[in-house]
Amino acid sequence: MQQTRSSAIALCNPKSPSNVGVVMRAAGCYGASAIYYTGKRFARAAKYHQDTKNASQHIELSAVESFTELAGQHRTLVCVEFAVGATPLPEFIHPDHALYIFGPEDGSVDQSIIDVADAVVYVPTIGCMNLGATVNVLLYDRMAKQQQAIDHSERIKSSRDVNNRLVFRNGNR
Repeated sequence: MQQTRSSAIALCNPKSPSNVGVVMRAAGCYGASAIYYTGKRFARAAKYHQDTKNASQHIELSAVESFTELAGQHRTLVCVEFAVGATPLPEFIHPDHALYIFGPEDGSVDQSIIDVADAVVYVPTIGCMNLGATVNVLLYDRMAKQQQAIDHSERIKSSRDVNNRLVFRNGNR
C-alpha cells in the first residue's frame, strides 16, 4: 500500500489578499491539504480575498498563533527563505508530510522559526519572487519529484476549463 504524501502551507503574517488567493489556487492545483497563517493583516483584508477556483471549499484556511504547534510526528517544518545555509530547491528532497513556512511579502520568516525548522530551502532566483509565485514553484517542485503515475490525458481533460478543447496532433503539419 502506498503511503499518502501530504503538504500544508504556512504564511507568516501575510498582507496581500491577492497573494493569499494565489496561494489558495496553488494549494488546490498541487494538492496541499491546508493553509495556515499568523498575524492580523490578512484577516483585515480577507473581504478582498481572491479565490478564483473556490479552493477554500476544499482546503482549510485557518489562523493560528504559532506554526510550531502544527509540528510533530505528522509534519516536518520546512522554511522557504533566503537564509545562509539553506538548501537550493533543485537539490531538496521533499519529506512525505511537510508544513512549508513562507515569510510575509515585506519581511522574512522569524529567526525563532528558522531555529526550530527541520529544513530551510530557497529558490535560487536572482532577487526574490512574489509570495504566490514562490508557493507555486515550491509545490510544483514537490509534485514533479514525487514518483506517482499520472494518466496525463485524463489529467489534462479534468484540469482544463470548458473553453479549452485543444488537441495536439503531432505530425499533421
